[in-house]
Amino acid sequence: MKISILDQAPISKGNTPEQTLQNTIELAQFAEKLGYYRYWVAEHHNTNGLASTAPEILITRIASSTDRIRVGSGGVLLPQYSPLKVAETFKMLEAMFPRRIDLGLGRSPGGGQKTRLALTDGTQKMLSAFSRQVKDLHGYLYNTLPDDHPYKGVVATPKTSTNPETWVLGLSERGAKHAAINGTGFTFGHFISPDQSSEAITTYLERFRPSPGRKEPAINACIFVVCAETKKEAEELALSQDMWLLQVEKGKETRVPPIDEVKKHTFTSDELQKIERNRSRAVIGTPDEVKERLETLAHKYRANELLLITNIYDFEKKKQSYKLIADAFQS
Repeated sequence: MKISILDQAPISKGNTPEQTLQNTIELAQFAEKLGYYRYWVAEHHNTNGLASTAPEILITRIASSTDRIRVGSGGVLLPQYSPLKVAETFKMLEAMFPRRIDLGLGRSPGGGQKTRLALTDGTQKMLSAFSRQVKDLHGYLYNTLPDDHPYKGVVATPKTSTNPETWVLGLSERGAKHAAINGTGFTFGHFISPDQSSEAITTYLERFRPSPGRKEPAINACIFVVCAETKKEAEELALSQDMWLLQVEKGKETRVPPIDEVKKHTFTSDELQKIERNRSRAVIGTPDEVKERLETLAHKYRANELLLITNIYDFEKKKQSYKLIADAFQS
């Protein structure tokens, strides 16, 4: 099974965005040495705790700082943009880094209504147009727009000999359907909500239609993971991620807090219940425990690849978590 990384570039309290982005570059280089297959970066807007607002730029920097690992987006928020512009941006990336670029696409609005309108410069764009936008994007990438399409004859350039892999990120049957009917890979967001996994995976496999870029279905799943030498240490490291998730849900502070700060916090019964629910989105434990649980989830999702996301406070402990997991899978 392949293991990969999704990096939201979370900013730890006391760190700057500049240092956080440098950490992302370092982590990508480290991941390549460890044998990780992909390194994806996210897109978030108008938040003080996530530094990756322009995945296209970060992909360029990561790909130029590494040699082999695939690099991509998890994912570009297509409803806010022009399919042609996204296609051409990733064509450029493919031209510079052939056979290493992934174009992961998300249907998320990218923030609140005001943020979304700022992204579209005031244009009201419907989220319901997402599937059509994915189809158009493929049309520009592969020059397959139908004859009756208003932009027939427009092709994404530069005309590269290869194209980026396309993936659709989703949590439910709806997201799975968008991936299936457009012939993309499907990334299931276990780290956001695992509740509708069975319906989503079944829908994707049953409704998949081959496309110019993919003849067979492909599934990966993204999961929060915290790994340490002992269960006790892993649980302690995960405290910062627990608190971070609570803060994100409240829509306020989105920087990752230090463990000492979390330990001083008096949790309400409601917060403790939320932490328990959020733990279903994560795998936390020793290398052997993490490997066993991840293999179980991969089997459940019929996936031959998992994307791991670790949003803890200490960067060196994060690197160690990824190393322990890589070593476990290679042993």
